[in-house]
Amino acid sequence: MNTDLSIGEPWMWGAFIFFVLLMLALDLYVFGGRKAHKVSIKEATAWSLVWVSLALLFNAGLWWHMSGSLGQEIADRKALEFLTGYLIEKSLSVDNVFVFLLIFTSFHVAAEHQRRVLIYGVLGAIVLRAAMIMGGAWLVQEFSWILYVFGLFLVVTGLRMLVMAEKAPDLTKNPVLKIARRHLRIADGHHGEKFSVVINKVRYFTPLFLVLILIETSDVVFAVDSIPAIFAITTDPFIVFTSNIFAIMGLRALYFLLADVADRFHLLKYGLAMVLAFIGAKMLIAPWYHVPVAASLVIVAVLIGASVVASLIATRKEAP
Repeated sequence: MNTDLSIGEPWMWGAFIFFVLLMLALDLYVFGGRKAHKVSIKEATAWSLVWVSLALLFNAGLWWHMSGSLGQEIADRKALEFLTGYLIEKSLSVDNVFVFLLIFTSFHVAAEHQRRVLIYGVLGAIVLRAAMIMGGAWLVQEFSWILYVFGLFLVVTGLRMLVMAEKAPDLTKNPVLKIARRHLRIADGHHGEKFSVVINKVRYFTPLFLVLILIETSDVVFAVDSIPAIFAITTDPFIVFTSNIFAIMGLRALYFLLADVADRFHLLKYGLAMVLAFIGAKMLIAPWYHVPVAASLVIVAVLIGASVVASLIATRKEAP
């Protein structure tokens, strides 16, 4: 199985990381990230459009740069790889929304306090994904056979998701939560957006801190699924990293956009499971047949689109 050399020059990596840090800083200090408020559907829609537009503009700029420096053929291929990878990561991030909603509901976190948790959750996810992508890229370059391991893992994961689609995880049995409760002082009640408080000169962590821990650990689980999936499309670290980070940066807006109507998309999990199984199968049959990137893009779009339409039809009588 062939692996791609990275098109990312040092200045491209530096410029993209600067862009991510700038957007996070603007979110935290300019656009009200430190001010508790309930994110409206209008605000979530606007930010979702912003992030999708920025991803598409980035891809267009990347295509333009490569057309002049590497040639039209490479530019077209890499732009298509980014678009397909972004669609896969964006689709799989919807599963995060269902889990985030379950966590916030279980801990009775007020809507106006969810935004801050997700900001820090996204920041942690970016650092985690960067480390996992770099590690995955190194493994692929050194041991190309690891892609078949990724493929088998994705097929098994997809089949498991199909079987477990209707079962919600039991947070009371979460091992990370049990360890945190056993080793940390947890304050009773709610304390706004604070992750820790001082009571009688003793530092306590708040239940909101437990929520943040669960958000971060859930992203570890999702990253284990989503990062191997994008390596099925391209092994170029720059394309993998940028498409993944763009999807993560838009995750918070996607959550607030779908949180109130998540029940109407309950069949989407079946579509996501089939996407993972398809991508895993694509990696396993690579020695005999290479599925074109364009075909992968169409198949993923059809699977996700069909599951969304089926969900809306199945729940149309429940809609207000």
